[in-house]
Amino acid sequence: MVDVVLMQGFSNLLYLLNLALIVFSGFALVDAAIRREDGYRAADKKTKPFWLIILGLAFVVNLIFPILSFLPIIGLIATIVYMVDVRPALRNLPGGGRNRTRGGSSSDGPYGPYNGGR
Repeated sequence: MVDVVLMQGFSNLLYLLNLALIVFSGFALVDAAIRREDGYRAADKKTKPFWLIILGLAFVVNLIFPILSFLPIIGLIATIVYMVDVRPALRNLPGGGRNRTRGGSSSDGPYGPYNGGR
């Protein structure tokens, strides 16, 4: 009886860990998708398609395989590298490295609006 309760508790713990890995890698994938492509070059990191492929594979692996296999661990390492190294470098860029869909002017320079020397 105690063995059954312990195994069920361990199974629930693994399920929650797997769910947390899926959410974590999904967040990293979405975050990588909304960053500007030139931001990756400006931050001297790999390209945006590279990170989208790596993080997409990590997300799919976390969906398919259980946490006890080695593939989700590799995906977790790739996601941690993105979150700890690449994401902060992109966020430190002017504008946060995000795509701009509105705002700004055609006369805006990298440090604000250009007023023609006035």
